[in-house]
Amino acid sequence: MRDLVFQGKNNQVLTSSLLVAEKFGKRHVEVLDAVRELIAKAEKSTFVENQKLNKMFALIEQEIPMPVGGGVKKAPAYVMNRDGFTLLVMGFTGEKALQFKLDYIEAFNKMEAMIKSGGFQIPGSFKEALLLAAHQQEQIECQQKQLEANKPKVLFAEAVSTSQRCCLVSELAKIISQNGVTIGQNRLFTWMRKNGYLCNKGQYYNQPTQKAMELGLFEIKKTTITKPNGDVIVNTTSKVTGKGQIYFVNKFIGKDNNHG
Repeated sequence: MRDLVFQGKNNQVLTSSLLVAEKFGKRHVEVLDAVRELIAKAEKSTFVENQKLNKMFALIEQEIPMPVGGGVKKAPAYVMNRDGFTLLVMGFTGEKALQFKLDYIEAFNKMEAMIKSGGFQIPGSFKEALLLAAHQQEQIECQQKQLEANKPKVLFAEAVSTSQRCCLVSELAKIISQNGVTIGQNRLFTWMRKNGYLCNKGQYYNQPTQKAMELGLFEIKKTTITKPNGDVIVNTTSKVTGKGQIYFVNKFIGKDNNHG
């Protein structure tokens, strides 16, 4: 939970608008606007002392690492204590929001307990605490980008693993293309023949090799057609199994880069 909160000066347990936006799935500008609206209402109210909100929220200019090209950029952010966080997220609704509220409560409690027990290293200054928050935010962003990068593979594997439906090679080409590697039906057939998954000549042309069948990558579908003159024709179609779909997609999109 330490990525949700950090310790500021005077042993305060704090969080930031950047962390709140990240955890609650909101744009940072939305969280900034929500804090500004709270402060504006307090300024106009005859019942709320604005000084109380000033103790809950502090506007800072935080250096945020740039994801591309290195360097940093300066952006406004609010640092807030437990009371400020509670006031801010009161209006956040939904099951996911409730879970994050509980996570934050647990994080605040744990941090406060660590401070009381002396089990946490106190930053030397408020600036150090803010730098710690920026570092934590950078880690969160890196983890999020990694999750996004892996998302197509994970979603595809989950979808196929729960389905027994076989597909044609032409459909597989579309699936691979949707996952980031552009390839058409003819090129995929050529690649499969070249790499020993389909036979490349004779009466078994474009049918699975023994190797591919043993791996469980294909199924053979035979269709019998009776012509008006009584002749019987048997059409053979090679279909890619669910296991084969995962196998070939992984060949093309990262788990195995050897796809020629």
